[in-house]
Amino acid sequence: MKHPLKRPSKRRTITAAATAALLLLPLTACGSSAEAGDGSTVTVTVGYQSKTINTVTAGTLLRSLGYFEKQLDALGDGVTYKVNWQDYATGAPITAQMTAGKIDIGSMGDFPLLINAARGKQLGKPTHLVSVTGYNLRGGLNTIVTAPDSELTSLKDLKGKKVSTSVGSAADGTLVRALQRAGIDPVDGIEKLNQQPAVGASALSAGSADALSQFVAWPGLLAFQGKAKALYDGAQLDLPTFHGVTAREDFAKKRPAVLEAFLKAQAEATAYLDEHPVAAAESVAKATGLPAEVVYLYNGAHGISTFDPTVKPQLVAALKEDVSVLKAAKLTGDIDVDAFVDDRYVKRALGASYAERLTATPPPAASEVWPKGATETRTFTTPAGLLAHVAGHKDGIRAAYVPDATTGTLWFADRAVWVADGENLLPFVAPATARAYVDAHGGARVVTYADALELAS
Repeated sequence: MKHPLKRPSKRRTITAAATAALLLLPLTACGSSAEAGDGSTVTVTVGYQSKTINTVTAGTLLRSLGYFEKQLDALGDGVTYKVNWQDYATGAPITAQMTAGKIDIGSMGDFPLLINAARGKQLGKPTHLVSVTGYNLRGGLNTIVTAPDSELTSLKDLKGKKVSTSVGSAADGTLVRALQRAGIDPVDGIEKLNQQPAVGASALSAGSADALSQFVAWPGLLAFQGKAKALYDGAQLDLPTFHGVTAREDFAKKRPAVLEAFLKAQAEATAYLDEHPVAAAESVAKATGLPAEVVYLYNGAHGISTFDPTVKPQLVAALKEDVSVLKAAKLTGDIDVDAFVDDRYVKRALGASYAERLTATPPPAASEVWPKGATETRTFTTPAGLLAHVAGHKDGIRAAYVPDATTGTLWFADRAVWVADGENLLPFVAPATARAYVDAHGGARVVTYADALELAS
């Protein structure tokens, strides 16, 4: 058995000391009367999605830590600030409230962000992407799943089937692109059911949907609960997916110091998540009702999502490619992505560290075990090493995670598709990628999880 390694700090691009230093940088006050020390009270309204857990550094986790309120108190401009946190299930109502002038700052996924941009321009209430929360450079935040007893094993099997998704979401974008690559018309080749995630999950369980394409954390949650199995790993597209923060243009211009305070607080919450991934997962789980094991799958030390506020060029390029999908669905027209992106405020908030963070990339995911009762996880150099440990500690494991051998997408070890190739034991998220590996490697074979444990031990 491979010896476990000490868990490395997650994808850190600056040291803890540097993080602390940047958070103490002075904020630039704006010139409005409310921020000039006249004793006014200003309410800042933040829209977030508690269960869309790749936005936690701008929502659930940030709210629980109180960092935004502390940053506002530190402004010292004579204004009393109150934060009104509003929780929503999706990005659409946040956009509606923003364009109505009722939400100042919001967070949502990449496709909803584009709709946010389009609606804002259409209604003369422009918004801007000001920072990023969680991202995956290959697209692993979205997954297509089927029922546990489904006989479907590949995307080609979806032809003529009922597939639930949320039209206009990133998960819908993944479905459309994946079907196109499989040679299936995404409009006429399937019967698409436009449903909210919870409705789609129920439809899958009831048998009224053959498959479900959804965003974090639904695929992982259903797999963890034994209510679904993966059919397609969104990272197979090798196209970035992400969540970000959008702000009303008029709000940003009127209160730039407040927006910068929010982005400093987001950076502080990101540093906390990196330093305390288990505690952060437990905190988010408590606030959302999601299992902490599922939160950790996405937000953990080697999770599917990487958190960093910088607006990376790869993500902006992905947004531009996403526009065509929304246009084809007649959800938007042309969108000027370059005009929508405004990273001036986050650059000021992060200071000198911005350039370094902008070019940083996450290291490859690693196999990881979360022991019962532990406040830290254990990392292994190989999936086989993890399996050997699990085999010897079956009653002491809270969760075990392994990266897909092809895409690197983290998945639950007991929900992965395992392949034995000589002495190597390789995990895959989806059966089709496992089969592709077997077909390309003579002697390799698909094995059950129980068999993989036995082979490892």
